[in-house]
Amino acid sequence: MRLVVFGLAVSSSWGNGHAALWRALISALVADGHRVTFFERDVPYYAENRDLHALPEGGELVLYRDWDEVSGRARRALAEADAGMVTSYCPDAAAATALVMDGRALRLFYDLDTPVTLARLSAGEPVGYIGPEGLGGFDLVLSYTGGGALDALRERLGARRVAPLYGSADPAIHCPAAPEPRFEAALSYLGTYAEDRQEMLERLFIEPARRRPDLRFVIGGAQYPKEFPWTANTWFVRHLPPAEHPAFYAASRLTLNVTREAMARSGWCPSGRLFEAAACGVAILSDAWEGLDAFFEPGREILLARTTEEALAAIDLPEAEIAAIARRGRERCLAEHTAARRAREMVAAIEAASSPALSPASGAGG
Repeated sequence: MRLVVFGLAVSSSWGNGHAALWRALISALVADGHRVTFFERDVPYYAENRDLHALPEGGELVLYRDWDEVSGRARRALAEADAGMVTSYCPDAAAATALVMDGRALRLFYDLDTPVTLARLSAGEPVGYIGPEGLGGFDLVLSYTGGGALDALRERLGARRVAPLYGSADPAIHCPAAPEPRFEAALSYLGTYAEDRQEMLERLFIEPARRRPDLRFVIGGAQYPKEFPWTANTWFVRHLPPAEHPAFYAASRLTLNVTREAMARSGWCPSGRLFEAAACGVAILSDAWEGLDAFFEPGREILLARTTEEALAAIDLPEAEIAAIARRGRERCLAEHTAARRAREMVAAIEAASSPALSPASGAGG
């Protein structure tokens, strides 16, 4: 299969959760013999924090400054492709969609931000990466979120065929590593700052740090404001490139996952960090949301907390119990949540969409 993607960014993971997902997915696709061309607008904030300059053999990264300068190349790439895909937050989604609709390749849309999309629709706000005609023109709509969001994409945006395509881990990158002393923590958190995560982050991370001044807590990420409520025993590590994530996780006794508000409310929307951390062999403490138990078994493969007291109880678990949860979480991830598994799920969904004999795909969770 030859796939052409018009997306947000794969060359920089700075404040961008799409990058890690696409890197793993593209690596898995080309390993299976497929070819992928990814078109990315070259913007200053990603260029200044670029941590990938080329895709693996079989993949091609096209950086462009202006759509007009690349539209001809994009049209030629689509003419040779089996499928053309537009993703959420693609900065040139309108022009790319028009090009995909005009071509012979299978027409795909991948919403990596479905809860945000639906929340904006509910609020009457514009969704820049989806035009006024909705998603009805696409042959297949993939969603990072399962559950009821799949029905909403059909009912509210006219998607004719929908299927979930969740995040994943790349075992070649996300694997147990030697711990880095500067990352050592009783509890760590790795993620870009987001206002709609702040309340839960304070409940499950900041307040436990205040109550346990004898322990070390570490946050890694980008875009944290100066007024963030740091504690004396909290250390901050500015944006870490993906290659350093395993060493970060290895130095953590536990690592925290906090889901953005719209995604937690929607459910069935696992953060890519869940899979990455699990594959790296660290025990995960997470907020709770509908569908989480379809990915990891609470209490056995992952720990859940809704309150500060529950977070502190998890931090105080015996070392052997934490190690066992980490081991089982990693085993589950490698069995069900690798990029190779997701790549084959994507190809299967595309093949089904290209066969008119098959009925439209949908499902609660996938």
